[in-house]
Amino acid sequence: MDFLGGFGTSLFAFLIVLSVLVFVHEYGHYYIARRNGVRVEVFSIGFGPELFGWHDRAGTRWKFSAIPLGGYVKMFGDADPASTPGSHLPAMSAEERAVSFHHKTVGQRAAVVAAGPLANFAFALLALAILFATAGQPFTPPEVGGVQPGSAAAEAGLQPGDVVLSIDGTGIQRFEEIRQIVSIKPEQALSVRIRRDGAEQAVTVTPQATELTDRFGNVHRIGLLGITRAGTETVRHDPFTAVWQAGREITGMITGTLTAVGQMLDGSRGTEELGGPLRIAQMSGEVAQTGAYALVWFMAFLSVNLGLINLFPIPMLDGGHLMFYALEAVRGRPLGARAQEYGFRIGLALVLTLMVFATWNDLVQLRVVDFFRGLVS
Repeated sequence: MDFLGGFGTSLFAFLIVLSVLVFVHEYGHYYIARRNGVRVEVFSIGFGPELFGWHDRAGTRWKFSAIPLGGYVKMFGDADPASTPGSHLPAMSAEERAVSFHHKTVGQRAAVVAAGPLANFAFALLALAILFATAGQPFTPPEVGGVQPGSAAAEAGLQPGDVVLSIDGTGIQRFEEIRQIVSIKPEQALSVRIRRDGAEQAVTVTPQATELTDRFGNVHRIGLLGITRAGTETVRHDPFTAVWQAGREITGMITGTLTAVGQMLDGSRGTEELGGPLRIAQMSGEVAQTGAYALVWFMAFLSVNLGLINLFPIPMLDGGHLMFYALEAVRGRPLGARAQEYGFRIGLALVLTLMVFATWNDLVQLRVVDFFRGLVS
């Protein structure tokens, strides 16, 4: 059974990768909370029963828990890890209110909540910047080296030697950015600005939709132009340029993720591409065996997506809390306890449904379902 091949390596790599990213996310919450005078009671990597832990001088319990699929920071005044306000808030003394999360201003609470996703973005920026300044960045000039007959590029009149300047108004610096943009827009007409023989001109290209199976066995529907690069280069950047290019990469990751989510919602992209913890575990093991460069890139990509997903306006996620705080700022008072309770219930149901759906996709893609069907057929 393919799924069991290298399972130990995949599981170990997955736990390391996820623990690092969860720590970064939760430390963002923790650091800003402490900076705003909030007492932090628990900092946990994982959920469920505690495996081991310790108390620091400030009284925070740092621990690792049995279910390594996330983490949380429980602050003074929280009733649970989801930061639900405790019923004892009105009875707090003045000293307790001073260190209670829920007695801080809306702006302070919003800063604490937003700090988690922002920490993920900052981690990705730093990791990629260091990567580009040391090992280098794939940085191939956006020049067309060849055009495949019958391809979308051939139909649009692209020629070898054309330099791609922009696609749908997005400036292009590297050939790699062409694929990044085109792959998520199959069968969508794109306005491409090129330079040919020193003169600029605009052409319209509609990428051909193609199903591609990656080395992890995942099937993706992507767009292809049918062009090849003129050459391959790897460039080491100075620190400032490395940070700038890392920012461009992160912007591309965010744009690509949001575009793919939008396509899933409107039905133009299949939801079978949505992966869960099993596929991430498999990919972690494969990438770890590929080398440090690929692993750092993979961690940066996951960190960006972890931060982005947490900003979605769904109760239970950081974005849901920020939505409640925005409403509180507009209304001048927080939402009622019942409204927040129903919101968290709906959010929990959505998150659990998404996890179950993604895990089912994993089982299908990894052929676990076929394996068990074969046992009973």
